[in-house]
Amino acid sequence: MTTLQINEVAPRDGFQSEERFIPTEQKVALIDALTATGIARIEATSFVSPKAIPNLRDAADVVNAIQRRDDVEVTVLVPNVKGAERALACGVDEINLVMSASDAHGRANLRMTPEASLEQFASIIQLAQGSGVFINASLSTTFGCPFEGKVPEARVLSLIEQQLALGVEGITLCDTTGVANPAQVGALCRQVLERFPGVPFTLHFHNTRGMGLANALAAWQAGILRFDASLGGLGGCPFAPGATGNVCTEDLVHMFEQMGVATGVNLPAARLALAQLDELIDEGLGGKDCTLVAKLASPDGTLRGYDPALDRTLEGTRA
Repeated sequence: MTTLQINEVAPRDGFQSEERFIPTEQKVALIDALTATGIARIEATSFVSPKAIPNLRDAADVVNAIQRRDDVEVTVLVPNVKGAERALACGVDEINLVMSASDAHGRANLRMTPEASLEQFASIIQLAQGSGVFINASLSTTFGCPFEGKVPEARVLSLIEQQLALGVEGITLCDTTGVANPAQVGALCRQVLERFPGVPFTLHFHNTRGMGLANALAAWQAGILRFDASLGGLGGCPFAPGATGNVCTEDLVHMFEQMGVATGVNLPAARLALAQLDELIDEGLGGKDCTLVAKLASPDGTLRGYDPALDRTLEGTRA
């Protein structure tokens, strides 16, 4: 059976909107703990302007300090050419470009329209040529925009086609504010997989209406094998009104593993990483209720919804 790829986004999406600066060493410690869980990819940070996202002003320091493993790819978000230059200098495995499917969100988030974003993509891809770095592009507001409402599927498909023509290698479809529903997700996923065979598509869900897991299931049933998720459900675009936390990594892993779908993630190891995140929350991180999943751990240290006997079974199968 094909193992799903989970891309852990808490160090970027989870930390980007926090008002309190999280010390670099704490970010590094959390990422190092996450690399031991079996997560396939970790979005470690964003090489964005410190004025835009102050909490990620230490992006280069974080990437240069984390422990690197051959079996864990380090990806970073880059919003522009300058960010790409900084990321490439740090030797990342993947750069994640970002643009919006809607004009209004693009102007709010990136100060540019989708057409202008594509022009910038071309410059970044040219810069990265010969580096061996994988080029992924995240398409925000794929399933709906907080300013414009519904985004036509034809527009989404056209933008994907243009991204691939420029040299983008992978695409992430983002439900930026959690407005998607399973029927909508399944239909679009089937379309992109049929129209763009061989392209690795990742799905990125937020849990605004409690449908994050249902949407992930619908995407998997349509053939998607790569998912973004955030430890503890932290996250939310600071430039998208109403955005709440990402789909919760622990719950996503639990759902698929209970279904017999391998994720590669070791739940006991994930709990150790979760304990570090708990400490950050105790210090003031995540003051807003980012997720409909209750805040992380029960008093006895176990995760709600997990059976310790199942953990032992999973450990045995991965020995």
